[in-house]
Amino acid sequence: MARAILFGLLLGAIATGLTGCGGSSSRPTCPAGQSCLLYGNQSEPETLDPAKATGVWETRIIGQLSEGLTRRGADGMVGPGVARSWTVSPDGLVWTFKLRSTKWSDGVPLTAGDFVYGIGRTVSPRTASQSAFLLYPILNAQAVASGAKPLEALGVEAPAPDTVIIRLEHPWPTLPSWTADRTMRPAPRHVIAKLGDGWVKPGSYIGNGPYTLKSWRLGDRIVLRRNPNYWAEPACFEEVAFYPTTDPVTAERQVRNSELDLNLGVQSNRLRYLGRPDQMPEYVRSNPITAITYLPFNLTDVPALRDVRVRRALSMSIDRAFITDKLLAGGQVPATNFLPPGLEDYTSTAQPYWAALTFTQRQAEAKRLLLAAGYGPQRPLALTLKHMSGGDVAVVVPAIQADWAAIGVRVALEQNETQVAYAAYENRDFEIGTAGWISFDALNFLDLLRSSSGGQNYGRYNNPTYDRLVKSAQYEPNDARRRALMGQAEQILLDDAAIAPLYVGSARNLVSPSLTGWIDNPMDFHTADRVCRRPELGAGGVGRTP
Repeated sequence: MARAILFGLLLGAIATGLTGCGGSSSRPTCPAGQSCLLYGNQSEPETLDPAKATGVWETRIIGQLSEGLTRRGADGMVGPGVARSWTVSPDGLVWTFKLRSTKWSDGVPLTAGDFVYGIGRTVSPRTASQSAFLLYPILNAQAVASGAKPLEALGVEAPAPDTVIIRLEHPWPTLPSWTADRTMRPAPRHVIAKLGDGWVKPGSYIGNGPYTLKSWRLGDRIVLRRNPNYWAEPACFEEVAFYPTTDPVTAERQVRNSELDLNLGVQSNRLRYLGRPDQMPEYVRSNPITAITYLPFNLTDVPALRDVRVRRALSMSIDRAFITDKLLAGGQVPATNFLPPGLEDYTSTAQPYWAALTFTQRQAEAKRLLLAAGYGPQRPLALTLKHMSGGDVAVVVPAIQADWAAIGVRVALEQNETQVAYAAYENRDFEIGTAGWISFDALNFLDLLRSSSGGQNYGRYNNPTYDRLVKSAQYEPNDARRRALMGQAEQILLDDAAIAPLYVGSARNLVSPSLTGWIDNPMDFHTADRVCRRPELGAGGVGRTP
């Protein structure tokens, strides 16, 4: 799925003075006689191209500008989108989608060929999409992405204007969930042929979603306008403005003062405070999600991190319970394995050998491993931990730094903006990083660390046995055997300490009680077109839920 900002954007200890009773609202003016939704979206998008985006903060906007064969409802469940129906062959290898009559936002009819073109853009090496690996279950997708086969060999066809056929390398039961993903959106060939990469700019962006792109002011907001050519019932709001709320304390105040209708990513250590009866309990929305926060290790360019003893020592010496229970206190759960609970068709039982040790025992074992690897008081290990600026990470990384100092490891902290940090990870410009992943699909988590997965396998983990087990799980039709193969693969990943899992994530959002249609779900998936406003509460949205 998309990479996640799993950090609640926390700036420090609780500072109640920053979010007192508020003061007057400076809510932006909405066009006369219309309704507008102001959506706090955590970070500034790098792109709104479905084939090139990687962040959930980008996907939220793209999901309003374009729509796939299927789409997710307010509860996160998948249903018909552009495809009104679909069937699958008995062997699970051929899916046929029948399309309803729809148009692009410029009025041009949308056809099955637009899906062939759009999916092909994600896989094509010319696009250089970091998400191409997500579509490798499609016939010949990996060979096309590597340049070994031409784009025409990709197993996506349009035998008729209203029919899309997807042929697979192996059964992919969750395909209808993936056809709702941005990686499988249609693309307007008639526009891209003229404008190239410039097609995603305001005034040029042609989509098929419930909204169109009206304006984009960097560092300020992205404004969407309701699409009159969208096939389904019109969204409640004529306009939606997405704000990059990189400072959650400021965003919290803006929601309180009705300058924002909602904001995703409440800073974790303020959740309990905001839930107090005298604060904003009617705004707080929190629930467990299928997400993991972890530390990727650069296994290629950092000699010390090529040694599994060093990686194990670093991972086991982190006090995860202290981070989740004392520092964050936002519903996160300590994780020593990689796959979170709640995934479809898989419950993890894999654990590193040290998981049952006490923290004191783990610190002692970590020191022993470092000495065996040649590091100690006479030769201390020095590393750099690159992380996003602000957010939960501002509290998490100093705690990790202190844990590592306790075992004799010197760690420098280097902060970057979210987009800059992830770009550095994809280019291996880091030693240790902070990252997150969210998905509904267990195999998708494991696929992330395969050697063929490209830049989002940040540390370039490469274990042929692991690769073989994940591939075997993908091809295995028997449910029990597939789960067993996934368990073996995850255990190898943990034995190799290719990454250091930290904690299972939680959704932490502020939502005005004036809004309806918001449903908490394990993917923390919330589209603006499914949200409406209670008319009796007005645009300010400061009333309480009846």
